[in-house]
Amino acid sequence: VCLARLGCGSMGGMLALPPGQGPHPVGCTDVMVGHTRQGLFLRLFYPCLARAGAAEPLWIPRPEYCGGLAAATLGRRWCSSLLSIAIGSVKVPVSWNGALKPCSTGYPLIIFSHGLGAFRTLYSSICTELASWGFVVAALEHRDHSAATTYFCTAEAVEEWIPFQRVPQGQKEFYFRNKQAHQRAQECVRALRLFQGIAGGRSVPSSPPQGWDLSVLKDNLDLTKVAVMGHSFGGVTAVLALVKEPSFGCAVALDAWMFPLENLLYPEVAKPVLFINTEKFQTPESVAKMKRLSSRNSQTRIVTVLGTVHEDQTDFAFLLPGKLFSCIFGRRGTLDPHKALAITSQAALAFLQRHLKLQQSFAQGDELLEGAGHSLVPEAPLGRSRL
Repeated sequence: VCLARLGCGSMGGMLALPPGQGPHPVGCTDVMVGHTRQGLFLRLFYPCLARAGAAEPLWIPRPEYCGGLAAATLGRRWCSSLLSIAIGSVKVPVSWNGALKPCSTGYPLIIFSHGLGAFRTLYSSICTELASWGFVVAALEHRDHSAATTYFCTAEAVEEWIPFQRVPQGQKEFYFRNKQAHQRAQECVRALRLFQGIAGGRSVPSSPPQGWDLSVLKDNLDLTKVAVMGHSFGGVTAVLALVKEPSFGCAVALDAWMFPLENLLYPEVAKPVLFINTEKFQTPESVAKMKRLSSRNSQTRIVTVLGTVHEDQTDFAFLLPGKLFSCIFGRRGTLDPHKALAITSQAALAFLQRHLKLQQSFAQGDELLEGAGHSLVPEAPLGRSRL
């Protein structure tokens, strides 16, 4: 594949993730807890103290992730080399291991769940944006074989990798994915327990050490204000986490893949959910499942961002030129990704402020929750626009 023919000849000027638009600089660190696959691995985004010349982390943290992503999500082995060339050196515009900005009232917490075949860094744009408005965001890397790849370090400091797993031949996809969804939701709950332990004064060493002391969070979190959020498989994971853990005040589901959620659990989702869908991905059957939840909770909202496709809610929207994006994913949306991110983040902030009862005054976004605004409609569009 010739990158120049795909419109990538001058990619250096266009390959960049957007910085957060909120009032806080954003810091970032990785946290690995435990020496088995039952432990946790996450990337933490948080408001930090400004630091000139701060180091920025790589968007793709290890070369193994390019191979895993190509095989799991893109289904094309040659994409591994292409991704390594095109985006292997992209950095996230945050301060790596930056000092946490103290907050006397405590920051609200968001647990973020990635989509199928993704991993902890592929949603850095939305996580950075939310952190810049005063949230601590914990982006999990799930260990249920739904990540492109992930790993843990044994007590002997040996890396054990957990590859992506497709549905085994002869097994029904629902049962396979449903089991994964429950493990994922439980990992979200365990992540919350991690922060509850830190707030309670428990020492939590990271393995391997990352140079960032988790104990600084002890007096800087407000764990009465906690939400769960995710994209695609992570969206339905967020919904399921509401059933498993009453401490989650609400959920934000980005283009949720509703298929793995069993019908018996719909009546158990008592907390409000904000569904922010893209125009291309959802089916009438999936939207009907979302409406089933909204019929049980008057605070649940469903909106669709016009001119967008499923991958527009990931960092790929900012890092791949149009022709390369279409080559890999089949099609891309017409809405500028920066506008799509602004709509998504402003709607999420308005929803979180309402249901976590936050004191912060974010940009007015209440109308977005009703589907009113540029490139936004309530529920699902009656007809498809020309993407």
